[in-house]
Amino acid sequence: NQLRVATSPPDAENKVHVDVYSVSDPDKMCMQVIEPFDVNTPLGSFPEGKYTLWVNGEMVAEFQS
Repeated sequence: NQLRVATSPPDAENKVHVDVYSVSDPDKMCMQVIEPFDVNTPLGSFPEGKYTLWVNGEMVAEFQS
């Protein structure tokens, strides 16, 4: 599996949407092992203001720029 993260620029309501998902090669077998992990993904810079961060459709944070 390979992790994918797609970040959209802020919308008109200053919502930053991030989609997180994985892709895999259906022709390859892999062991199914569930392990926790951390990933840091830069969001970029934003104009001054208050924003909300949405990951896979759920609000997870508010931040100021």
